[in-house]
Amino acid sequence: IVVPIKKVISKQNQPKLDKKQTKLVKKVRQKQTPEEIKRYKETTISIAVPASIVINSQSQELQAYLVHQIARTSTIFRIDEIVVINDCTSTSETAKLRQKHGNATEFFAKNLQYLETPHYLRRALFPVTPELKFTGLMTLLEAPHHLSQHQWSQYREGVVINRPVKEGKGSWVNIGLKRDCQVEVRLETGTRVTVKINEDEHMDVKFYTGQVVSQLDPKEDIGKYWGYNVRIAENISDAINNCPYTDSKYDLLIGTSDKGESYRELNIIEAQTYKHCLIMFGGLPGIEGIIEGDETLGIKSSEAGKLFNDYITTCLNQGCRTIR
Repeated sequence: IVVPIKKVISKQNQPKLDKKQTKLVKKVRQKQTPEEIKRYKETTISIAVPASIVINSQSQELQAYLVHQIARTSTIFRIDEIVVINDCTSTSETAKLRQKHGNATEFFAKNLQYLETPHYLRRALFPVTPELKFTGLMTLLEAPHHLSQHQWSQYREGVVINRPVKEGKGSWVNIGLKRDCQVEVRLETGTRVTVKINEDEHMDVKFYTGQVVSQLDPKEDIGKYWGYNVRIAENISDAINNCPYTDSKYDLLIGTSDKGESYRELNIIEAQTYKHCLIMFGGLPGIEGIIEGDETLGIKSSEAGKLFNDYITTCLNQGCRTIR
């Protein structure tokens, strides 16, 4: 039996880096600067994905795996919102696939929401349904708000539980700790909330107390990513125009297509000054196919670039017709 011998590289015989390479390595290893953290708190990034990409998969298990890949990638890159475009209602090939595989939009959105939800809340928020048959087999996203019982955080996700409470004392919330949390607001049982806990750490108390805050508070307050929201858009116009943020609309729209310009042509100065960015991906027929199914736009599919600030391709000279 021949055992391959691995060369052991010690510090003495490691290749030395020149000054330029050393400076680059140090820069990569650096944490975010205060300016970058401030910028992250003030901005959001959303992506829009057509639901028809799900029904192209051959089985429900593969569909669930595809949604899991999108959810995990979105979490890695700290995406704030995923917009699912309902492009399965047009009289095209997607309509035939829908009859075979069911409502892809509902399947897509429900699986995204389930994966984003902390594990200790899933049973209370999601009843057993056929759409979630294979989602439980996927690995956890391990997002910052997916906390275990032994991890402490000033903010936690919770669900209002049916526990007796005195008049005017608010509601009881399960926040994934050994003891429940009492909030001052009276809410309906089964409501998911973000809670800011009044206590500073794990304490020997009968129960915790806290305040119900916005889901955006952890990001705006301490700069911590707190998962993504899921929104269903009936068409491309709905995806662009119905921005959920009250302070501004999407001020940077980026479309991705093999017919777009090189990503190297992206306006970097404009990209650095946005407030809310929306990046749109196409399905099998591309963004052009979604535009054809949206009569409210009033433009041709060949004029898709007019909808966006930047219409780019991220894969130059691609070797296959479609990227899936």
